[in-house]
Amino acid sequence: MNEDQELMLRVEAVLMTADRPLGERKVASILDLLDGASASDASDDSEAAKGEGGGVDAKTSDRGPVADIRAAIAALNNAYEDAGRSFRIERVAGGLQVLTLPQFAADIARLKGVRQQSKLSQAALETLAIIAYRQPILRADLESIRGVACGEVLRGLMDRRLARIAGRAEEVGRPMLYGTTREFLEIFGLANLDDLPQAKELRPAPAAKPKPSPTKNAETASEGVDVETPEAGVAAMVEVAETAPTDATDATDD
Repeated sequence: MNEDQELMLRVEAVLMTADRPLGERKVASILDLLDGASASDASDDSEAAKGEGGGVDAKTSDRGPVADIRAAIAALNNAYEDAGRSFRIERVAGGLQVLTLPQFAADIARLKGVRQQSKLSQAALETLAIIAYRQPILRADLESIRGVACGEVLRGLMDRRLARIAGRAEEVGRPMLYGTTREFLEIFGLANLDDLPQAKELRPAPAAKPKPSPTKNAETASEGVDVETPEAGVAAMVEVAETAPTDATDATDD
């Protein structure tokens, strides 16, 4: 067994047993690959690739420990794909984690005993979506967008560790600002907030409008139009999300 194969097995063992995503430097530290290496040697791959990581221990190659970890992960994923395995090493919540492929989600859900009552309600999903796109956001602004009080829903999201207090606004009373958490990124499979889908990707295709009957007048033609459907509420939320700032704070800083 050569050094590259040994490193692959060690990386695999660590990520298989980790209960949360780990960054490349963290994995390298756990594997004792950073001994004698400076922080810049471990984090700057370009420097290491040029052989400038002079303090890197002999247990790593000249390209640097972080680059070695990335190469090992790429090799592992190639091996998993060639062997038809049900999992891959994916980047999520700013780190790396072994995750099963989407087609096995139903089996995993049954294993974990996921029940209907554990799912988020429509109100919770809408509230969480607004927080995700507009964070950091005041509760007053959140309630203004939704048009209803959000205190109970917000507390529920915080209890589930999907939302958090992200600071206080610089205005009278210093009201609290809310944002998403690392757990939010993990649950929704996002590496960071930049991976959130754009509003145009979420907007449903407009339904074809039926042609009015020539025998009906304008008053009768408008009957039966339901503007208060959940789809309409989600569409309105998406329209608001389009105005979200593009420099939202990364929740992985939590």
